[in-house]
Amino acid sequence: YYQGNKIIDEVENLATERAKKLFKVPYVNVQPYSGSPANAAVLMAVCKQGDVVSGLKLSAGGHLTHGHPDITFSGKYFKSVQFDVGADGKLDYGKIAALIKKTGPKVIFAGTTAYPYRLDFKKFAEIADLVGAFLVADISHIAGLVAGGVHPSPVAHAHIVTTTTHKTLRGPRGAMIMVTKKGLKKDPELGDKIDKAVFPGLQGGPHENVIAAIAVCLGEASDPSFKKYARSIVENSKSLAQGLRKKGIKVFGTQNHLMVADLSEFGGGFQMAYALEKAGIIVNKNTVPHDQNPPFYPSGIRVGTPAVTTRGMGKKDMEKIADWIGRVYFLVKDKKLPAAVGKRSEFVKDFKKWADASGDLAAIKKEVERFTSDFPLFK
Repeated sequence: YYQGNKIIDEVENLATERAKKLFKVPYVNVQPYSGSPANAAVLMAVCKQGDVVSGLKLSAGGHLTHGHPDITFSGKYFKSVQFDVGADGKLDYGKIAALIKKTGPKVIFAGTTAYPYRLDFKKFAEIADLVGAFLVADISHIAGLVAGGVHPSPVAHAHIVTTTTHKTLRGPRGAMIMVTKKGLKKDPELGDKIDKAVFPGLQGGPHENVIAAIAVCLGEASDPSFKKYARSIVENSKSLAQGLRKKGIKVFGTQNHLMVADLSEFGGGFQMAYALEKAGIIVNKNTVPHDQNPPFYPSGIRVGTPAVTTRGMGKKDMEKIADWIGRVYFLVKDKKLPAAVGKRSEFVKDFKKWADASGDLAAIKKEVERFTSDFPLFK
């Protein structure tokens, strides 16, 4: 649109072409600022206000933009139909198919934020085809695993693929929208519709500095060494999950880069996340399947291995991390979240005071710092 952007256009075209080659798709838009605007652009491109949109529940490991009701654009401006996981924490594709046939959504999101198992995109495609829905594979969390060949690709099955670029793809904070051959066959104008939804539909000028960094990260992801990195992420994840189970912690997963630790016996998501941070280990509090507690006081934590893998840690190192997490677990497991909602704020205040002053947590942090000094962030 603007003059004086010859070099900028070359950089953006380079990012686009690298994405096309890496993910084997005919169309890519690299301008979305992040994952949520990318999903919003998809809905703007293919839906009308009030259309039915379906996705995995947030509490089961889904994402806000996949139709979470009431508080998000995807739940406010579209009729949301959400599916769930079973007691084992896994998707039940038969139940999903029955729900989709009953409700007939225009768009189905096949994507997650805290789901530790592989997604079966072929089954999702069969379900979407039952009602002629657009299948959108949101691979934000697993894009690096897909690029590295350790998770099945959705490209042969989905119409549209969205992803952030700053998670397992290991790039800057940004996003991409890709249209597959199947998507263009369903609607030859789908790429143009998405372009117009991104700009001027939802955004102004693109962040070309970020797009340049996306081009760099896609170049790195195209290198054979990235496959080794992706494979190590999954190996480390499995090793860490096994180590946590040995410490008596219930773990959902894992077949990918993350696991969800179930601490519902003491409502311990907040307690573990806060105490681990004091011990020098960063995870996040997270809901568990069929969580009886609200998202602000969830019953679990989400633990992932991409960052530690990037720093050069291996399976043996995961055993050490599991040991530290286990020690923190034994320090906090008797600190149960009150059932009475009115007592929780005072409990949180007291727990933080305890954790801030804990010599045991401080001692673990010193061990962690000594250990991580062998794996510098910058070399």
